[in-house]
Amino acid sequence: MASRSRHDHFPRADAARRLAMRRAAGDLDAAWRAADIAPDGLFAAIDALADVPPDVAIARLMPWLSDRQWLDGRIDAALALLRADLFARPPLRLVGGGDGGGGGLVLADRGAIRLTLQFRPLAAGAPAPAAVFVPGRAAFHILADGGASIRLHEVAVSAAEEGGGFTAAAAASCRSAAPRPLQKGEALLLDTARQSFTLENGCAGASGDVLLLELAVQPPSCLPIRAYDVASGRLTHVSASRRDSSFRAMALALLRQFGRTDAAAFFVAETKAGDFAARWNAMRELVALDPATARPLLAAMAASDPHPEVRRAAAATYAFFSLPSGETGREGGGGPGPCTSPAPSTPISAPCDRDPLACRA
Repeated sequence: MASRSRHDHFPRADAARRLAMRRAAGDLDAAWRAADIAPDGLFAAIDALADVPPDVAIARLMPWLSDRQWLDGRIDAALALLRADLFARPPLRLVGGGDGGGGGLVLADRGAIRLTLQFRPLAAGAPAPAAVFVPGRAAFHILADGGASIRLHEVAVSAAEEGGGFTAAAAASCRSAAPRPLQKGEALLLDTARQSFTLENGCAGASGDVLLLELAVQPPSCLPIRAYDVASGRLTHVSASRRDSSFRAMALALLRQFGRTDAAAFFVAETKAGDFAARWNAMRELVALDPATARPLLAAMAASDPHPEVRRAAAATYAFFSLPSGETGREGGGGPGPCTSPAPSTPISAPCDRDPLACRA
């Protein structure tokens, strides 16, 4: 007999109980929103910094990380809601955690500024994570160190690269410091375009469960998000840094997985995006979804895309459309076939390390 999940016990037939849960959550949400938009509230503080440089915004919002009485009060209120009814849904936005890994709560998300409470479990023997660099600034306050170690990473970025001239071929290597013990209460201030950190198990027998607050300011940038292999320092993956581009990339990936060839126009439109990583991601997804539609667009991209590595990746992918019969290794000979390159959010595997944009069709 299959085990029953928590959802099997949800009070679907108890309308009064469900109404009470919704009202309690709605009242709490309204109270928090009123506090946030008040002159001394979190949203008001963030909105007042909409036009200042990222480092200035971080400095002025640091008190919200160091004095956490407001956060303690919210966690207590959310727990009280759950104690009153285990099926209640506190008005806190969840992020991550769907794969059993790290997750958290979005405490504020206003324009380019985001404040999150993050939980990062570190399993023994887990592979070393990539060092990821995101254009912007960030501050981290460690609430629980879990006996973990922290490893800092740096990568050089030129003014030309920040201005839109980034190429994988010319990207600097990542340099990594030796791991050191993570300390509860410590604060990290990072230029996240150039600085990053990873966490790993520290002393034997430690829980490895890390809790931290992250305050990130990430205005639109021409510089992409970059992931590096820590052991070698080599660039392994590039993706668009603009949040709107990331949302569209996620939507295109879902449409491709669902086989929605009727939505090809959305893929085509994104191949003309201003962000070079977004253009290539859209083309790669379109090749996987509808090779016939992609073929002429791929040829045009190979000939005239403004970014040299997008042109090269498009040309390499287009070459698979012209292979003689029998040279692809697929039954039935050559011609277009599904693109087996990784999903946009997945680091590219070792055979592509030399060209993080290349599509292994």
